[in-house]
Amino acid sequence: MRLRAWAAARGRFVLRVVLTILVDVLALLVAYADAAVLPETPALATVDLATADGLRTVAGTWRYSDAKVSAAAFRSAGTAGQPTGDPVETYDIVPHAGAAGFDDSEWQMIAPESLSQRRGNGRLSFNWYRLSLTVPARVGSIDVAGTTAVFETSVDDYAEIWVDGEITRAPQQSGGSVIAGWNATNRVIAARHVHPGQNIVIAVFGANGPLSNPPTNFIYMRSARLSFHASAPGAVAMAPAEANVEVIRNDPALDEIVSANPKLFKLAEGFEFTEGPVWVAGDGYLLFSDPNSNIIYKYRPDGDLSVFRRSSGYEGADIAEYHQPGSNGLAIDREGRLVVDEHGRRRVSRVEKDGTVTVLAASYGGKRLNSPNDLVLHSDGSIYFTDPPFGLPKAFDDPRKELAFSGVYRISDGRLDLLVDDLTGPNGIAFSPDEKFLYVGDWDEKKKVVMRYPVLADGKTGAGEVFFDMTSAPGEDAIDGIEVDVNGNLYVSGPGALWILSPSGRHLGSVVTPQHVHNMAWGGDDAKTLYLCARGGLYRMPMGIAGVRR
Repeated sequence: MRLRAWAAARGRFVLRVVLTILVDVLALLVAYADAAVLPETPALATVDLATADGLRTVAGTWRYSDAKVSAAAFRSAGTAGQPTGDPVETYDIVPHAGAAGFDDSEWQMIAPESLSQRRGNGRLSFNWYRLSLTVPARVGSIDVAGTTAVFETSVDDYAEIWVDGEITRAPQQSGGSVIAGWNATNRVIAARHVHPGQNIVIAVFGANGPLSNPPTNFIYMRSARLSFHASAPGAVAMAPAEANVEVIRNDPALDEIVSANPKLFKLAEGFEFTEGPVWVAGDGYLLFSDPNSNIIYKYRPDGDLSVFRRSSGYEGADIAEYHQPGSNGLAIDREGRLVVDEHGRRRVSRVEKDGTVTVLAASYGGKRLNSPNDLVLHSDGSIYFTDPPFGLPKAFDDPRKELAFSGVYRISDGRLDLLVDDLTGPNGIAFSPDEKFLYVGDWDEKKKVVMRYPVLADGKTGAGEVFFDMTSAPGEDAIDGIEVDVNGNLYVSGPGALWILSPSGRHLGSVVTPQHVHNMAWGGDDAKTLYLCARGGLYRMPMGIAGVRR
């Protein structure tokens, strides 16, 4: 009996040791996962957003609305478990107030001290709190420019947190989704490398819980704070995290392009502005520009992010005057060399295999180019590029500007030909799959059009026509990057979304991402992955049709 008792006691001891080790290991994993998302440094400054003084510090406003469950039409699981089966009735929660650009102007404005007030109707109930704030220059004596802003709240009972239209989904996260726990403190990054005057919109979705047996109490916010932490330099990659995406379907033909259950993955963040991506086939990686920070980045699908080239577009003594001194459009020529549009240097160049740089075009008619923006390569090796003045410090009004127009050009056999000179801000550029047409997007807030030009036998272009007009579409953005798939569909960065147009000019639908897409490139072995440069983030999205790489 004593032997059995000793053995049992020893077994319990060993079990406790094993459990303790497992708990410690799990804690380390959680800490590691959180470290990848949240800064480990102590807060340099903290603002209490539940007080009038704190809210004034960030020029903030709180708005509130109840949310409700509503009936919704959907489809049952069909092929591969996707929602493609028979029509069914299900439920939704409205409004979807976490989306970027959501209009909450009609919502009730509430005082910060009232966040602790019980809201919702009790039992199974939901609500929204939306906070709009502006990053101050200082908090007390602390200069917060360049820091990482972290939003923290505790909602009774559950919360989801959206920042500028995006909800973070990451393993072991301590904020964002309800997996953080009942009455848990939620912490999410509001922005990295903040700058004074930057606007941030935070939407907090509250839910009464436990959901499986709704309680008799109500929803309220226990705390709300914004803390500023020292930022690690540069952008950061992350394990591909599924991000929210909305697809507007105008035509059944879109179903072949974007699946019924679309997926968008965030790959990296913390950039100043992302642009000009190109996939390097064979080696299997993506290059893309951050023209604001004057860097070309390299991203591998395994999650490795590195700086490929610094001073990518300029290094003059007056660089501080430039908003976008760096490179923009990138392309890989037939010999595997990188072709670069350099904003600040106002030229198109090529990086040779030994790392030296060859200038391909820098002036036209004896006058310097504006700031080459985007480019596309023809199968014969010639280079077509756009040249608006957006890279100059004062754009159209910059005294450095020498040309009286913004052109579309062709470089072939060392010769520079002007093809188009009547667009305000020629930007995105792409060929049809058969290269019979050249598409050019115009960044003109008064005339947001995609132009189509026939490509003549000598490589020059004929008279253009308006292929698609987005002028009446809401949104500040005009036309930016353009890509084409093997069926001839166009993918256009237009007002508020990535627009998908058929070869005949039908608007098949739009993809709305958390951050507005400005440019894209086809990647992967099968060219069915669309890499999206969206302001401060890099994303990828699987597509149903392969793209055309140039």
